[in-house]
Amino acid sequence: MGALASKDGAGLPGEDALVLRYMDKSGAIAIDRLAAGFGMSKTQLAETVGLARESLYKAARNRAPRTQARMREMLEIISRITEWAGSKEQAMAWYRAQPIPAFGGRTAEALVKEGKAGAVRDYLDHIALGGFA
Repeated sequence: MGALASKDGAGLPGEDALVLRYMDKSGAIAIDRLAAGFGMSKTQLAETVGLARESLYKAARNRAPRTQARMREMLEIISRITEWAGSKEQAMAWYRAQPIPAFGGRTAEALVKEGKAGAVRDYLDHIALGGFA
């Protein structure tokens, strides 16, 4: 899988580049830019992170802490596997469709929707350090 994180648990230099690419000047994830960057509608993006469609279409809601946290979690996970997957699009495909045996065959997408993004990040760190899937 390649190195995903350093042994001290800190991310690789540039690991947050994907997250930063989709931030606006205020530090919020720019929903329109993110959806366009992955070739999705805002409805598809909302489904991908487990939010109601309105969370991304209403300006007041797309900047809400919960909405922003879900977007950031998804981007952090995709960022961690982009190099291994070959592209951000392939990383998104893995995120949405690849069953993870350590989580009973659930996908990273399903786990993020359940509020378990931290568990996915821990799993990816474990694999990066040479652990078994």
